[in-house]
Amino acid sequence: MKPRAPRRLSRANNIADLRAVAKRRLPAPIFHYLDGGADDEISLGRNTLAFNDYEFLPRYLRNIESIDLKTRILGVDVDLPFFLSPTGMSRLFHHHKELGVARAASRFGTLYSLSTVGTTSIEDIAAAIPTPKMFQIYIFKDRALTREFVARCKAAGFDAMCLTVDTPVAGNRERDKVTGMLLPPKFGLRSLWSFVAHPRWSLHYLRDPDFRMANVAHRVDALAGGAMGLIDYINSQFDRTVTWDDVAWIIEEWGGPFAIKGLQSADDARRALDAGATAVMISNHGGRQLDTTPAPVDCLASMRDAVGDKLELIVDGGIRRGSHVVKALALGADACSIGRPYLFGLAAGGQAGVERALAILKAEVERTMALLGVTSAQDLGADVVKTRRLLLDHLK
Repeated sequence: MKPRAPRRLSRANNIADLRAVAKRRLPAPIFHYLDGGADDEISLGRNTLAFNDYEFLPRYLRNIESIDLKTRILGVDVDLPFFLSPTGMSRLFHHHKELGVARAASRFGTLYSLSTVGTTSIEDIAAAIPTPKMFQIYIFKDRALTREFVARCKAAGFDAMCLTVDTPVAGNRERDKVTGMLLPPKFGLRSLWSFVAHPRWSLHYLRDPDFRMANVAHRVDALAGGAMGLIDYINSQFDRTVTWDDVAWIIEEWGGPFAIKGLQSADDARRALDAGATAVMISNHGGRQLDTTPAPVDCLASMRDAVGDKLELIVDGGIRRGSHVVKALALGADACSIGRPYLFGLAAGGQAGVERALAILKAEVERTMALLGVTSAQDLGADVVKTRRLLLDHLK
């Protein structure tokens, strides 16, 4: 029998409520590592606020008895028009780590994405869920390691792969400098006290202190022994010489559905198509890399104009409501992906918290579509959403 979700989760009405629970349950350095962005965090905030610039034009007196959310993306059929984006080191937020997230995604019939810098291995995820899964990869200086990841994913039965391209160097995340969350950490007294004040998290850490990057630990373990911090690891192991030729190479190595994550320009979308990609995840890394880059949803129109229907476009970033998902689909996205919303759920209550996050967003998507008079995610189009300026012109 599936255990009942804690009462605090059932009281969460939206993703903001889950964020509030996560903030209470996590030591401050861990929460701010999850919640923060780069520099002045302008992109971090703008990613969500940008959805307010688009407003709905509902169609009434339509039969909305049945709402169909099924979507095909990255070569697989899923039950939701959104899936779970790759996020690193989920063990920081709850001891259920990536396994709990993957199992929650499987329960909801959507795709789970595992990060290269996850704390669970490719093989353990494959053994845990039979449902669609994608692996997020970087091109390392050690090309043999990159080839190894591709081979392991093929052997484990992963359905798709995505290449993150917006981290040639690490972003300037000043919250982490303040809290000392630098991996290895440099905590001051205030930060250390926060761990004491959150005994549940700290006890689970003491019982299971394994925070290794499970997929690269056999080559270069960025955390074992505290010898090298994550940022140093990124700067020393990620290859700054990567070009579109390398992208074409890894797409050919994989030979299946392939997304490039981190693009925002129409020109790069065309290059992705030419390189052989099947999808682009429009993303600014959750506002954690280069600040003042545009919100992903604002990049959608120009990228769709550039590639037509030859490339799947996935809006990744800023989604906090099901209505955001609906707006992105109506504006031309094939699907959306979420990161922080499910991590807030994970921190709030492990696998049950992730399931609560997915249930909230699913219900919001269904309700929004019903109120719009649209019964299938595949039927969402520009007729039900306009920019605020265009809407005002339309209503004159």
